[in-house]
Amino acid sequence: MHWLTRWWPALAWAAVISAFSTSAFGAENTGRIIIPILHWVFPQLTRDTLLVIHHVLRKCAHFIEYFIFGFLILRGIRGIRREMHLRWALLAIFLVAGYASIDELHQAFVPGRTPAVRDVMLDTMGGVAAQIVAALFARYRPVRNQQPKSVETSA
Repeated sequence: MHWLTRWWPALAWAAVISAFSTSAFGAENTGRIIIPILHWVFPQLTRDTLLVIHHVLRKCAHFIEYFIFGFLILRGIRGIRREMHLRWALLAIFLVAGYASIDELHQAFVPGRTPAVRDVMLDTMGGVAAQIVAALFARYRPVRNQQPKSVETSA
């Protein structure tokens, strides 16, 4: 069960990503909510501009959800170890890319959704960015002085 402690966040996030791949989160459905909000905040913008912003927000969501997924996969691989290894990052990127591919394939069978190779590439870039941030964080994180406390014995 130790593996479950490390991996449950990534597994839960994978389920969230799968939920985002349903028709409920298709462009038409999210547009019904996001575009009116954007129009309320920016009433001077044209309909075409609002559609472009909606599209950009949806693509940013791809990047962010797989950025988070990349961190969570690395957490599962790394466990409690604080160091960072290139092979861990590459494995995490491979798993992100594989899941993104499966997710897009799934969308081929969902009404109102279409698979896109560019989305797999964007998702994978989110996972790559997470590995870069994790490596930078591991490299530049201050190291705490963790010297063991000595135990005094009384004679």
